[in-house]
Amino acid sequence: MSQDSTTVPETTRKLSGRRRREIVAVLLFSGGPIFESSIPLSVFGIDRQDAGVPRYRLLVCAGEDVPLRTTGGLELTAPYGLEALSRAGTVVVPAWRSITQPPPTAALDALRRAHEEGARIVGLCTGAFVLAAAGLLDGRPATTHWMYAPTLAKRYPSVHVDPRELFVDDGDVLTSAGTAAGIDLCLHIVRTDHGADAAGALARRLVVPPRRSGGQERYLDRSLPEEIGADPLAEVVAWALEHLHEQFDVETLAARAYMSRRTFDRRFRSLTGSAPLQWLITQRVLQAQRLLETSDYSVDEVAGRCGFRSPVALRGHFRRQLGSSPAAYRAAYRARRPQNSADRPERAEREGRPERERPDRFDRPELGEQRTGEPSVMALRRAAMAPAHAASGAGGVLGGPPPSHGGHQGHGPHGAHPGGHSGGYGISGTDPGKPESDLYTPRLPGQRERPVG
Repeated sequence: MSQDSTTVPETTRKLSGRRRREIVAVLLFSGGPIFESSIPLSVFGIDRQDAGVPRYRLLVCAGEDVPLRTTGGLELTAPYGLEALSRAGTVVVPAWRSITQPPPTAALDALRRAHEEGARIVGLCTGAFVLAAAGLLDGRPATTHWMYAPTLAKRYPSVHVDPRELFVDDGDVLTSAGTAAGIDLCLHIVRTDHGADAAGALARRLVVPPRRSGGQERYLDRSLPEEIGADPLAEVVAWALEHLHEQFDVETLAARAYMSRRTFDRRFRSLTGSAPLQWLITQRVLQAQRLLETSDYSVDEVAGRCGFRSPVALRGHFRRQLGSSPAAYRAAYRARRPQNSADRPERAEREGRPERERPDRFDRPELGEQRTGEPSVMALRRAAMAPAHAASGAGGVLGGPPPSHGGHQGHGPHGAHPGGHSGGYGISGTDPGKPESDLYTPRLPGQRERPVG
């Protein structure tokens, strides 16, 4: 069951007499990432009853008899061993050190016993691999970090891996996506146990949203396992990634693999954990994302260069996966990464235009203009001291050079732009016979307007 569900599946077992609902055991292994390991410790191990959060009792357990070293070389000492799992109503596996290594047999046996006795088993991020190795995910929906979802699906084909969800609640077995999604799942557990008010109070203490919308779609990358390089489908996948600008469908890929559509779908899902159509759409959206970030193509052009049949199709899939329209995404991206003057020549060269031909409203610092779009104090002073012709249509207060230059735009250190663009204020100063707009002409106190022309 996904994170957006409001009911819990009726698959939970009755808790054995020696286990307590309020006891949460966290199973740690050596080599685990410290961030994921710390999430359940913080959520279930700190007394926040003053904030309205019911108290849990935390048991931190070592999953193996070796020094527990985590990221950064830190060494941890767990106060309990595997035997303490027998008292817990909830067992959390926050992470596993390597998706290629099998977990310790003793730990897998302890997890199976806990599940048989009614305990709720939780796997955060790569902890799902431990649950799968114990057989607790067979025939169940599950998720993990999107980057590892294909490997989980291939290694454990009986697990219904969904790489799109932030977490999956299947009643007595729960799994989450990577890193911060572990917080989402732990908050969901508190919400399930004690209600929305308790989860909201805890979220405020952790300074996180009580419930995030959406899933992992916006973070998905190519979502292919490393092992695919040795599979016959690797050539088809490589061809698809190189021809995303062309319009082709899954039937085309199946034909290139010399398979029926049904066989191709089954083989592709076993390798990647997702249906081929969904994977193909994701790749097209990712390509569109890159073009929106790195090019000045219009949204319609981007749609064509990513293989979408229409801009409407691009907008729909883009919004579903990234939660934004293409135009809004580009605007937000450029707002976060403003182009400074050092970047302009390179960008102009990519666009095939010399730098002096690119109008820019902020490349006339000698006029004393501010980036807010308003004339500065220096510009106002110059306007006050300007001769009569400066406001008469032969250049304007912030216009081009004085009439003695014949209206010609020079190319000094801050070269003015061809076409009479001067500072981006909408005043050309290049056509003596055409009145200039005084929309942005500064007015000083007591200054009278003069008729133009």
